[in-house]
Order: sequence, then structure tokens, then C-alpha cells
Amino acid sequence: MLTIEFAPSLCLKAKLFRGFSDGSRLAILEALRGGALSVSEIVEVTGLTQSNVSNHLACLLDCGLLAREQRGRFNFYEFADPRVEALLAGADEILGDVAKGVYVCPRYEARD
Repeated sequence: MLTIEFAPSLCLKAKLFRGFSDGSRLAILEALRGGALSVSEIVEVTGLTQSNVSNHLACLLDCGLLAREQRGRFNFYEFADPRVEALLAGADEILGDVAKGVYVCPRYEARD
């Protein structure tokens, strides 16, 4: 049973992880692990459409996971906090140990 004090932090944490659970947003975040990229570079790396990338970048900016820097005519996107990359690296490490179980788990159906 969730206590009244505990529930809001769990809801906020679940909302954060929903941001990472979308395949398009996760592809963008993975692309940015190599450093700042423009929208067109993100499109090229991920294979997503420009409109899809733009929509997901807006989401990632709004929730504070990404920062934007204008360089001339172009905007470049990067992690707002280095801990975002650390979280992705941690996920890689965990998957190194549990990937088979996650892959075969019947309770986690891929939506993307």
C-alpha cells in the first residue's frame, strides 16, 4: 500500500521513466550519447522523420532532459545533465546481465 507521502514521488519517477520508454525518444537520447547534434543529424542517425524528431525533442526539452544551443542558423541538442547519459550507461550495464530475461518476459510487450 502506498502512503500519501510516498505516492507523489513514485508517480513522478514513473513519469520520468515513461519519457525513456518511448522508442523514438530513446533513439534520440542514444544518438546524443556521442555529443550535441542538430535536428538533421538526429534524423540521419535515427532514421526518424524530421517532424517526429522535432516533436520528441520538444517533449525532452520540456521535461528538462535536453538542452538546446543555437549555433548560427541551427539548434543543437545535448543532455541537460550528464546523469542522463549515466542512466543510459547504467541501463546498458544492467541489460548486460538480464537481457535474456527482459527479452523473453511475457509481461513486457513491445509497443514500438
